[in-house]
Amino acid sequence: MTALPSPPPSPWRWIPTLYFGQGLPYVVVMTLAVVMYKNLGVSNTEIALLTGWLYLPWVIKPLWSPLVELLGTPRRWVLAMQWLIGAALGGVALVLPGPEPVRATLAVLWLLAFASATHDIAADGFYLQALRPRQRAAFVGVRSTCYRLAMIAGQGGLIALAGWWQQQQPGLGAAGAWVRVFGLLGALFVLLALLHTLSLPRPVAGAPAPAGASVPAPTRRRAGELRRDFVAVFAAFLRRPDIGRVLAFLLLYRFAEAQLLKLVAPFALDAASAGGLGLSNQQLGLAYGTLGVAALTAGGLLGGWVISRRGLDRLLWPMVVCMHLPNLLFVALALWQPTQLGWISAALMAEQFGYGFGFAAYMVFMMMVAEGPHQTAHYAICTGFMALGMMLPGMAAGWLQSQLGYTGFFVWVCVATIPSFVAVAAVRIRPGYGREAETEL
Repeated sequence: MTALPSPPPSPWRWIPTLYFGQGLPYVVVMTLAVVMYKNLGVSNTEIALLTGWLYLPWVIKPLWSPLVELLGTPRRWVLAMQWLIGAALGGVALVLPGPEPVRATLAVLWLLAFASATHDIAADGFYLQALRPRQRAAFVGVRSTCYRLAMIAGQGGLIALAGWWQQQQPGLGAAGAWVRVFGLLGALFVLLALLHTLSLPRPVAGAPAPAGASVPAPTRRRAGELRRDFVAVFAAFLRRPDIGRVLAFLLLYRFAEAQLLKLVAPFALDAASAGGLGLSNQQLGLAYGTLGVAALTAGGLLGGWVISRRGLDRLLWPMVVCMHLPNLLFVALALWQPTQLGWISAALMAEQFGYGFGFAAYMVFMMMVAEGPHQTAHYAICTGFMALGMMLPGMAAGWLQSQLGYTGFFVWVCVATIPSFVAVAAVRIRPGYGREAETEL
């Protein structure tokens, strides 16, 4: 008798761990690296410039996304990238005690960033391939929640853990504490790769070809067509009649926030004599990495909900104001340098809530721009410009702070919101876009 095929594993067995694993490397590159270099005594100028370059893989990832489709399957890419991420995280732990820890760790973090960006492409492609349309919609919230949990685990738990190790074992030093953190992360990703080897389903569309089978000519032809179509998709995006306004919005909406976010952790960790708040790693992990991320998530959820009720065209201006107005709180923190963790936490939560609320408008705008026959590809292009808009301003933020001091820098951040308002004034939003009545049609 022929054995019946076994049913695919429940999405609950792999979606939470897949998207938790997607979030952790991004947090490592964008936040943990900043705190680690600050603990190692690297200047704010170098931190912002060097870690700013790590955004580049997310900027250019649309350029190699077709390879994930042309070579192998999304499942194989996911597993391969998880093994590579685990090796890269372990590599940071190995080179950190060496003679040139900054240069060596940056080289490994570059590898980690490219692997993480490729993992994002493969994981999203696998999600679309492995689930039916109704399941995709049902698990969107699960994806987002698990990604945010990874942010809390990274920005909150791991930063606090590094600080705790330094306090408990003073002889260990900052480098020794971060060696342990990255070693722990490397081991975690090895476990994730093993787990997903067993738990990820094998969609029929992505099943490997039989051993020894040659690739048929039609497949090679389709690959060539896909490359040509990929160029055509980029051309279609750039031929938009409003492309100038769209690019200005994508690049300038977060112009001020890109600079602010690079200096939040250094400002919080610097001593009061240097103009900072003098927090420990544990306090930063609680105030910014845990409470702040919770406020960011709440702001994003509220932003999406109000847009669904009123539409983006009516709410874009209130939302951009809500995103930028809390930046004034950093001017107040730099002037008064409070020592009470409660006040500091409240200010960080307010800023993160406003950022999450305003960023929801940005995400909905990208969805509107991407609509059409090439929705997936055009959305990926938008995310590339989104990352570029964070990368370039952030790279100069450390130098600006070193010239202006923290108070002057945060005043500059408030002034730097002007290009965002100009871009918002210039852009055109389709009337009613985002309302429930329209999306249900």
